[in-house]
Amino acid sequence: MAGLRLDELSADSALIVNRLELRPGQKDFATPTTYTEEEPGIDPTKTWARVIKKDDEVVGFVRAYFDEDYHAPELRCSLWNLTVTAPHQGAGVGRFGVEAVVDEARARGCEKLTVMWVPGAEGPGEFFHRLGFVDSGESSYGDQIGSLALS
Repeated sequence: MAGLRLDELSADSALIVNRLELRPGQKDFATPTTYTEEEPGIDPTKTWARVIKKDDEVVGFVRAYFDEDYHAPELRCSLWNLTVTAPHQGAGVGRFGVEAVVDEARARGCEKLTVMWVPGAEGPGEFFHRLGFVDSGESSYGDQIGSLALS
């Protein structure tokens, strides 16, 4: 993970993030239905978005949501998006992004971090399991919920 750092999302870096290239088949798993359906109701001031850079190259993006009063408990302290460009997958970039969200969640006093994914062999479930997330249910939209205890 040497050379990795986080930068705040800017207009320029957002354009780059929107063009990050995934591996074939991964686009089907990029945005779980739960997040798509819930997004219109979130408070944008409670999102936390960072660009992951290796040296000066954008290699990933991470976005979390922190709202202790949100109506759905599984989304109150939640990792909403983790994208790592195809050439940098498997090199610790995703782990770095998740660890950054864990650090932020702990700093905000969260006791549990959740993430959701579309179930499937090509999906990110095994990645999250390797990082300690455990299956903790299914959203009303059919997405797998994973939870990580932070205390």
